[in-house]
Amino acid sequence: MDSILVVDDNHAICSALTLMLDIHGYRALSCETPEQALDIVSKQDISLVIQDMNFTQDTTSGEEGKQLFYTLRQQQPNLPIILMTAWTQLETAVELVKAGAADYMGKPWDDAKLLTSINNLLSIYHLSKQNNQLTRVDSDRMSAINNADLCGMVFGSGVMQRCIDLALQVAKSDVSVMITGPNGAGKDKIADILQANSLLSHKPFIKVNIGALPMDLLEAELFGAEAGAFTGANKVRIGRFEAADGGTLFLDEIGNLPLSGQVKLLRVLQTGEFERLGSHQTRRVNVRVISATNADLADDIANGLFREDLFYRLNVIELPLAPLNQRVDDILPLALHFVGEGFSFDKPAQQALLSHPWSGNVRELENVCKRAVLLTQNAVLTSADLGLTSVIVNTTVQEITPVSTKNMPVSEPDKLQIEQALIAHNGVIARVAKSLGLSRQALYRRMDKYGLSAK
Repeated sequence: MDSILVVDDNHAICSALTLMLDIHGYRALSCETPEQALDIVSKQDISLVIQDMNFTQDTTSGEEGKQLFYTLRQQQPNLPIILMTAWTQLETAVELVKAGAADYMGKPWDDAKLLTSINNLLSIYHLSKQNNQLTRVDSDRMSAINNADLCGMVFGSGVMQRCIDLALQVAKSDVSVMITGPNGAGKDKIADILQANSLLSHKPFIKVNIGALPMDLLEAELFGAEAGAFTGANKVRIGRFEAADGGTLFLDEIGNLPLSGQVKLLRVLQTGEFERLGSHQTRRVNVRVISATNADLADDIANGLFREDLFYRLNVIELPLAPLNQRVDDILPLALHFVGEGFSFDKPAQQALLSHPWSGNVRELENVCKRAVLLTQNAVLTSADLGLTSVIVNTTVQEITPVSTKNMPVSEPDKLQIEQALIAHNGVIARVAKSLGLSRQALYRRMDKYGLSAK
């Protein structure tokens, strides 16, 4: 509820105005002196002031009102002020309106006219406050980004900006973070940003690609092994957790960790304790864990392939990373970065880059650009240099037409599409979200918006 302050030395006028404002849903306050008005405005959240121009008996110059107006403007430059007086002076009115007075009315006033002015001024006032807040937030965000270490990340899309904003926000905490997204989208780069901007940036940062390690050696790699623990173990092996003690461990492709390793990982996350293979000595570490996966762990949990309790330990904060074809504004900046200085793309090549589905994401784009640089004889790369066979070049109109729309950016799903997806996938949120190209959180927000239930 908006609070409106009435300042007038005539008690009857204060009573009449506050009654009218109360009837129309405003919180009305009143006082009879400029000193009281300034005190109220300094201590309470006032949205608008209606003030008289004279506060001393037999005074009509308006100087007292002018002084109060200028003092209020100095304290709160955006506060709407309606000036009201029985002694309307054109020169004073013009001066104060130029100085920022919202309105200037004579007594007796017209209730309808005054209420219309109040409604309009409050709408403008709140819009201005929102804009100022957004400006401050944007300024703070840009300041944080400018002072952050982005580890060479190149991007231009809003969706990537939001992902990085969240990464920088959680970087300085010690909570476990799970980065989700398809292969080649840049999950390891987000992990680098988390580490570089954390309080552990000067501590060990150990990376482990679970999917690249032999299954029979995974536990030894993570937790270490004593000499003779298995065939070929001729000496003590220090595990990745010990190596990362005091710092951060990045576990990529966490969905590939076998159930036996999941049990030990859960224990380390809960207690910090583990044993090397072939040893009964309990060791203790303090490690922040960042994990990443391209798998649908909700499906893996349902199928008994991934522990639900471990999932919630790892996924305190989720950073969803969209595929490249849903970050179209990132494509050209990344391509220019990959080809390096001295190279550029002609218009058809740019269109080819933007139209390609990029099923291999950023990794595929990097390979295409590097190959083009190696094979071209020119500084300006053409669509032929790129060798993207999934697009057809219409040389007549110089447009690129995709052969297939598979993996292209999806449009915003409407209520009917979400309902149909819920039915098609029996209400399994992870599958519905994947089919619509949304994160689970984004799907839940849209379901709340449309009043939909998974049931």
